Parts: sequence; C-alpha cells; structure tokens
Amino acid sequence: MEIEKHIQAIIKEIDPSDEEAEKTSKRVAKSYEEFFHGYREEASKVADDAFYKSEMNDLIILKNIPFESHCEHHISPIVGFASIGYIPNDGRIIGASKLARIVDCFARRLQLQERMTIEIVRALESLLKPKGVGAYVEGEHFCISHRGVKKQGAKFVTRYFSGELKGDLRREFLASVLGK
Repeated sequence: MEIEKHIQAIIKEIDPSDEEAEKTSKRVAKSYEEFFHGYREEASKVADDAFYKSEMNDLIILKNIPFESHCEHHISPIVGFASIGYIPNDGRIIGASKLARIVDCFARRLQLQERMTIEIVRALESLLKPKGVGAYVEGEHFCISHRGVKKQGAKFVTRYFSGELKGDLRREFLASVLGK
C-alpha cells in the first residue's frame, strides 16, 4: 500500500531510531481508510431507499449530529456538530439516520467546513427536492486549537440555506438549533 510506505518514510524522518515505524505505518494507513471513507460514498447511495411519504409539510430538523473531519490545509482533525433542517415537498421525507449518514459522507473527506456545509444542503436538495434546506455546522479545528494560534475552545460556525429556509423560517430553524 502506497500510503503505508509514505507514512513509514515520514516516521523515519521524524525519528530515525523508531523500530516500530513499519507497524505504526500500517495502523496509520488503516486509520486513513476510516477517516476518509467519504470519498468512496455518494449521498444518493447513502440515502438508499429510505424515502417515505408523510403528511408533514412543516420544518423537520435533526440537530446536534456529531461529526469528525480533517481540514484539507493541515490534515488536522475537525470535530463538531451539524444540524440539518428541511421542508418536505409533496410529503417526501427521508429517514433520520440517513441525514446523519449524509453528514458523514461529506465529513469523512479532507474538508473546508464552508464547503461541507454547502455540500450537505445541495445533497438534500438533490435527493428530496424539498421546499427548502438549511444546515448549521459548528466545529473545533485542531489547526487553530492545537497548533499555530492555539486558541482552544474556539468554534467555527458555518450555515447555508436554500429555498424557503432563506426567508422567515431561517430564524425558526436557528432558534430550534441554538435553543433560543
């Protein structure tokens, strides 16, 4: 595996006396497969056939979905929560667990949080054809909290809205997500 060889070279560069470099490189390569499995997933496949009919025609929200990602600039971890809301169109809804899986589909890639927020909204627009979608994402970026400026506890917030959630319902969505 190429990743394994490269990791082993990095470890040897950091600590030439490391006798465990080969074992560590295997573990790191395996963890990278897990960290970045989102590249092998598509939101449409993740959603599978979990679409249902409902009389619901109001805002549906799944909030505080934990996620783990890695920034594309430093490959440092990003940990946080995403909240997603949508207004069904023609009674078409999706299973709640699929919303969480869609978040993971995009989080498990090298990411910019801004891009991930938009990708989540656009995926739901494509899958559900809803009247509107909103996403609120809050993350702690280790490239800020553990290196460079070292500002632990700083939270990066991104949000993106489409359709009817760009209007008055935006406030309702944010109030529900933020508990205000």
